[in-house]
Amino acid sequence: MTIFVVDVESDGPIPGDYSMISFGAVVLDESLEHTFYGRMKPISDQWIPEALAVSGFNRQETLEFPTPEKTMNEFTQWIAEHARSRPLFFSDNNGFDWQFINWYFIHFTGSNPFGFSSTNIGSLYKGMVGDMFKNFKHLRKTKHTHHPVDDAKGNAEALLYMKKEMGLKISLK
Repeated sequence: MTIFVVDVESDGPIPGDYSMISFGAVVLDESLEHTFYGRMKPISDQWIPEALAVSGFNRQETLEFPTPEKTMNEFTQWIAEHARSRPLFFSDNNGFDWQFINWYFIHFTGSNPFGFSSTNIGSLYKGMVGDMFKNFKHLRKTKHTHHPVDDAKGNAEALLYMKKEMGLKISLK
C-alpha cells in the first residue's frame, strides 16, 4: 500500500455546488519529496468569498486555472507513477478533503484510483493516544499555511512521527 496525504482548498462547503480550487498531495515516505499541486477553474457560479479567501486566490485568478479534467487526469497519472502498491488516501479532515477528491475523480475521470475509502489522521491519533480530545497538529513540522502542499506535507510529517516515535505500524513502501 502506498499512502498519499492529501489536502484540499475550495470556494465552498460541498463539491458540485461549489468548486475545489486547489489541492496538494505528498507520498508518505522518509523524504516527503514527491509532491503534487493541482489548481483548477471553478465548475460553478456559486462561491463563498470567505471560503475562497482561505486559498489565497481571488475569483478572477481562479477563472484562469486549468480545467478540472486536465488537472484530475494529471493527478491520476502522478498517482500511478508514484504508487508502489495500492494507493491509500489519508488527510487531516477526510470528511471534507475526500468528498471533493472523490467527486472530482468520478465526475472528471470516471474512476477514483483511491477506491472508496479514506483515513482521517486526527481520528488515527486520537485512537493511538486513547483520548478523543487530543489533537495531532503539534506533530507537524511544516507550518500550516493553507497552501495545500505545505498542509499535506505537515500532515505527512505527523504520520512519520506517529510511526517513529509512537509505534504506529504503517508501510512506507
